[in-house]
Amino acid sequence: MQTQETTFERHYSIDELASIWGVSDDFVRRLFLHEPGVVVFFKHRPGKRTYRTVRIPESVARRVHLRMEKARRGD
Repeated sequence: MQTQETTFERHYSIDELASIWGVSDDFVRRLFLHEPGVVVFFKHRPGKRTYRTVRIPESVARRVHLRMEKARRGD
């Protein structure tokens, strides 16, 4: 199960990955929007906007980065 495999590994925030990869936080957010394994915490407040906290496990970040590298190379 994916959750058990990633529970105790390093998790990155959107801002951390954007800084490491040298891209915008909006790009990282869209890149990981529907990626399996990404952890999203919701804070619902009646009558106010819902806040989301996104955490990206290191293995998921590596998987996406590898996929982007392959696409860039044309593999």
